[in-house]
Amino acid sequence: MRVSELIENCALHNFSGGDIVANSDAAQPLVSVNPSTLKVRVAEGVKAQLVLLHTKPTQASVEVDLAEGASLSLSDFYLAGTFAEVKVSQSSSSECRMVVVQLGDANVLYDIALNGRGAESSLNGVFVGTDSEHSVFDLTTRHNVSDCRSESLVKGVVSGRATGEFRGMVYVAQDAQRTDARQTSRNVEIGNMAHIITKPQLEIYADDVKCSHGATVGQIDDDAILYMRQRGLSEQTARRVLLEGFVGDVLQRCDVCDELCTALAAEVESKLERL
Repeated sequence: MRVSELIENCALHNFSGGDIVANSDAAQPLVSVNPSTLKVRVAEGVKAQLVLLHTKPTQASVEVDLAEGASLSLSDFYLAGTFAEVKVSQSSSSECRMVVVQLGDANVLYDIALNGRGAESSLNGVFVGTDSEHSVFDLTTRHNVSDCRSESLVKGVVSGRATGEFRGMVYVAQDAQRTDARQTSRNVEIGNMAHIITKPQLEIYADDVKCSHGATVGQIDDDAILYMRQRGLSEQTARRVLLEGFVGDVLQRCDVCDELCTALAAEVESKLERL
C-alpha cells in the first residue's frame, strides 16, 4: 500500500495545523499531513509519538516543546519538494528521538534547543536525490545548559546531476559544562555529475565537554559490487542492495506505526531503484 492510500484508509489522528497538546501517553501516534503551521507541546512526564508527512510541495513551520521529563518520537518524511522549519525546545530530563527522510527537492531546517539539564536529543536522517534535484538538510543543535547529550547521523545519496547539502552546527554555551555532543555526516555520490556538500561545525564556549564531528563523501565501493556480481547478482541489483543497506539503519529507527514505516520504506526503495 502506498503512503497516500495508507493515509486515507488508516485510522490515524490527522492534524493539518494549529496547536496540539499531548497530556497523556497515547497508543497511536499523532499524524500531521502537509502541515503549514503546527505547534506541539508534550506535557511533563508524557511519552508521545508524532509523524509529519509532506506529500506535496508546500511550506511548513513546526514548533515542538517538551516539558520536564517528556519523551517524543518524531518521524518526519518528505515525499515532495518542501520548505520546512522545525524547532524543538527541550526542558530538563526530556528526550527527543527524530527520524528524518528526504526524497527529492526538500529544503529543511532543524533547530534543536536543549534548555534544561539532562535533556537528550538524537536525530537520524537521510536524503536521496536523483536527476537535477537539490536537497538541503540544515541542522543546528544548541546546548544551552550543562549535562545535556546530543547525537546526529545524517546520510546522503545523490545521482545524475543532483546536489545534496548538509549543514550542521553544534553550539555549546559558556555554562554548558559536561556536554556530550556527536555529529556525523556520511554521503555517497553516484556518477561524475552528482555532488554533495557537507559542512559539520562545532562552536564551543565551555571547557568541560566531549564533542566530535566527522564527514565523508565517496562513491559506491567497487570491490563490494564486484564481490556481489561474482555471486550472481547483476550490477544494478548489487548497487541497490548496497544502497539499501546504507540507508536502512536510518529507516529501521522509525518506531511508529509499522504499516506506515513499511509504506515509507517502499517509497525509499522505489527512489533507490532510480539511482
